[in-house]
Amino acid sequence: MEQLDNSEFKKLISGDMPKISGKCRALMKMRGLPLNLDMYETSEILTNKHFQEFKMPEFERIYLPESMRPFTNLDSLGTKEFITDDNRGAVSTSSSLKMDGTDFYLSVKGVGSTTSPFSPQLLWKAEICNLLKDSALKERIVNSEERAPRYLTGELWLRGSPYGGQGLQHATTSMRVSEMADLTSIHGFRVAPLVKIVLLPESLESEVKKIFWYRRFGGRMVQETRLVPSNVRIYFHSGSTVGGHISSIFDFFGIDENDKALDFLKNFIKSGIAFLTLFTRSLKSNEDGTFSGLDFYDVWLDKDAVLAPDGTIYFVDLEGLEWITVEKKRVQEKIDDQIYRSLYEFIYAYEQIERERSKRFGNMADRKAQFEFLLREALRDDEVIDLAREGESLELIIGNIIGEQSITKKFPIIDYW
Repeated sequence: MEQLDNSEFKKLISGDMPKISGKCRALMKMRGLPLNLDMYETSEILTNKHFQEFKMPEFERIYLPESMRPFTNLDSLGTKEFITDDNRGAVSTSSSLKMDGTDFYLSVKGVGSTTSPFSPQLLWKAEICNLLKDSALKERIVNSEERAPRYLTGELWLRGSPYGGQGLQHATTSMRVSEMADLTSIHGFRVAPLVKIVLLPESLESEVKKIFWYRRFGGRMVQETRLVPSNVRIYFHSGSTVGGHISSIFDFFGIDENDKALDFLKNFIKSGIAFLTLFTRSLKSNEDGTFSGLDFYDVWLDKDAVLAPDGTIYFVDLEGLEWITVEKKRVQEKIDDQIYRSLYEFIYAYEQIERERSKRFGNMADRKAQFEFLLREALRDDEVIDLAREGESLELIIGNIIGEQSITKKFPIIDYW
């Protein structure tokens, strides 16, 4: 992505800049199950420092499913059309802005879940009412129209979030990571920017927290409003995945020529290798001789990242990134661990894309020779990685953004014999 100064970015957000770069293409129509959400005003909003100057009203609202209407007396601003994304998210059907030729869409995290947390059953209002002691709230739900079930709840979930919603602690972590990025990149590791943290009004939050099965969530409840290039994931948490629907994804992204498929693969590899080497791309040297960098906690390439139409991987669930500190003698071990953590998912997805390319356009090539060619093309200008042949292996020469030569790591990516 081109580096934009503040004035250029302001033009980009306000719509005064018609195009930044890249070829024009038809607007992509997002695919997925439709979800209409009611919109509400709220007064407590935290804004990413990169977006402080811009008016983005759609990113400053609370979005609730129709089944949550009995929980609030707030005046609705109307409804907005989304499609479902993951368990508790939604993505708008129309783009919000364009950066470097890529359309980005409003994504809302924390819009409720459709199933019970402790069974595969849909979360109908009968189960919700069985959990409530508040007779007035229960009566409002009973007298409301039975709608497609989707509820935010007060059940403590995943250490720092309520089931179906999002917690301020996790959202704050996401914001810190997003603010580290140069809009969408941490030295090549691509992120879907968190634009706003929108806190639920306390009157709504207190009603939602009355729904819980075992443990009540104690923190503030929020929604994250983010920018994503699509809702296509690698293998899980989407109706369209590289692992399960690669043919339809080629059609969806308009990959109708071999050159487009090769460019898609190059971008996938470039951003995928950056994903595997996040620690070295965020590395800091501490005064006590230790080193700190970003690592993954309970998040994964196959379910917590989305693909742009050009093949670039954008990491979405930033709450799962955390700073870790290791002794110098353990830095190379951490580099190895981080690569192996996601290497299989990366190679598996690469194989699906390459097989689809070969099936559609021919041009069959030796598997290892093709991968080496694409690696060299993709990593030509990488900030951290070089490639070198060592005997019968092709190795990643993994440097770091601070230029510390003593912790450079070699990692064999292809063995030829």
